[in-house]
Amino acid sequence: MNNKTLPLISGLLLGGTLLAGCGQAVSATVPAASAGAATTIENCGRTLDFAGVPQRAVAMTPGQSEMLVRLGQADKVVAEAQSKGRELMPELADLGTATQLSEQGPPSREVLLGVAPDLVYSPTSYEFTAEQGFAGIDQLAAAGAQAYIATAGCSERRGSAEVSDLLTDIENMGAVFAAPDAAARLAAEAKGALDGVGQRVAGLARPTVAELFVEGNTVSAIGAGIEYNMIEVAGGENVFSPDDKAFAQFFSSVISPETLVAKNPDVIVFTTLNKAHEKATLDFLKAKFPQLDAVKNNRLVPIDSDDVMPGTWGNIRAVEQIAKGLHPDAF
Repeated sequence: MNNKTLPLISGLLLGGTLLAGCGQAVSATVPAASAGAATTIENCGRTLDFAGVPQRAVAMTPGQSEMLVRLGQADKVVAEAQSKGRELMPELADLGTATQLSEQGPPSREVLLGVAPDLVYSPTSYEFTAEQGFAGIDQLAAAGAQAYIATAGCSERRGSAEVSDLLTDIENMGAVFAAPDAAARLAAEAKGALDGVGQRVAGLARPTVAELFVEGNTVSAIGAGIEYNMIEVAGGENVFSPDDKAFAQFFSSVISPETLVAKNPDVIVFTTLNKAHEKATLDFLKAKFPQLDAVKNNRLVPIDSDDVMPGTWGNIRAVEQIAKGLHPDAF
């Protein structure tokens, strides 16, 4: 796969493989956290200490913005990144206090530090890769900001992550922002949604599924990680798995056309960057693989790349959308 496909690569295809930390020293002045009990949480093998509630949070994707808004922390969000041309959520736009830092890739070190964050909430470790010109975790710490990585996007968990990891993020953000009641309500809503899908698909025959990302004429398959778990929770059986050698070290792998034909899935779930990419992928699959059962029966299910970003409410939406594509009669 071409590693320059930034909108998806940052979270879906490179998340967890690039390490953050080294780079030039930086500094910025950030306001003191609001009064309140000190909080300590564990995140991706690191201990994060908060003297009080963060006042200047940066969401590294719109999905992270949505999570903070759902937790009642819209007024604490000063910026979001990787917007892909989307406008700010109304809850943020109406406040007029948040700005967008980048469209396709993470913001540069200077741009991110320019908004003086005290918390940066990211889907993966990739957004903190100092070698790419982004602010590293150590650099942010030197500037007075904590870096939180979604649990499913932790490098050591990227291949074995589950959708339910979102519950850990909700609990952690609830603790960080001193909003345990809001977090409990949101966690119950998330768990209820996932349980609801599980109840609807329980006992149904599980169609075989291939989850793909198509870039030009290159086809990559998902065989591990949160995206793999989404298929399982939605009531499908992925034709690729973590037991396959191709996915032993990484959850995505380029596959040959012959491999996909041999698997012949009942359903194809494919990730899209935008409507144009969705149409291009549909056209490619229909032209290149007319013999596949999924294509012949028009069982092609698109999901937004934002919704597979770890640590976002989109994970719930993706599971529900996939489940409807796999079991339309159950929904």
